Amino acid sequence: MFRIFLFFFSFSSLFGLKIEIDSTWHWQLDKKVDLNHVADVYIIDLFDTNISTIKKLHDKNKIVIAYFSAGSYEPWREDAKEFKKGDLGKKMSDWDEIWLDIRSKNVKRVMKNRIKLAKEKGFDGVEADNVDGYTNDTGFDLSYNDQLNFNKFLASYAHKLGLVIALKNNVEQIKDLESYFDFAINESCHLYNECEAYKRFIKANKAVFNAEYEYKDIKKLCQKSKSLGISTQVLTKALDGTVLHNCD
Repeated sequence: MFRIFLFFFSFSSLFGLKIEIDSTWHWQLDKKVDLNHVADVYIIDLFDTNISTIKKLHDKNKIVIAYFSAGSYEPWREDAKEFKKGDLGKKMSDWDEIWLDIRSKNVKRVMKNRIKLAKEKGFDGVEADNVDGYTNDTGFDLSYNDQLNFNKFLASYAHKLGLVIALKNNVEQIKDLESYFDFAINESCHLYNECEAYKRFIKANKAVFNAEYEYKDIKKLCQKSKSLGISTQVLTKALDGTVLHNCD
């Protein structure tokens, strides 16, 4: 039985799910979704997941979260043609994606449509990725406040549609954004010594899901995670459903 309950949103929607710190999770963005993981929360791709898969997960009493990139252009996505030339900045250093100008009204329009699609498909919430462009060489002169305003926009619109939303990485803005987001997803907070920053989420009884892609001492890693109230898994970078170790 997963640990959720209805609560009052201070934003646009009236009620929604709360994902608490002892919730379990499965994060899979590639290959056919494994429906049999013992997890309260499934985080899967917005575009690649069909309605039937979402329904099957709901039948198993899973919370289903839609992954999409909010800060980068992915040319293979079905709505890629909706972006304008001026929306596109520099190529990301490690991925075949291009940074987006998050100040653009058109970019915000596309993101609203993606959140709408998540609602229409039956997802319970969204994970908006690449929401820390202001700390990267995007090709745009993005400020701290530009990023803050964009992330608040995403959260407010998700709540307006009755969806929960995860804050993805962007550790530097936790102090300003925790109250707008319902839970957090981080990559490698142990590796980069950033886990302590999530105390605000933990104090608010909001889940923090952390993925590590490498480790030296699994016992120490898991002990640290549990002491902080963070749920850590060691995963492959492909995020293909392979769990190398689960600290829970």
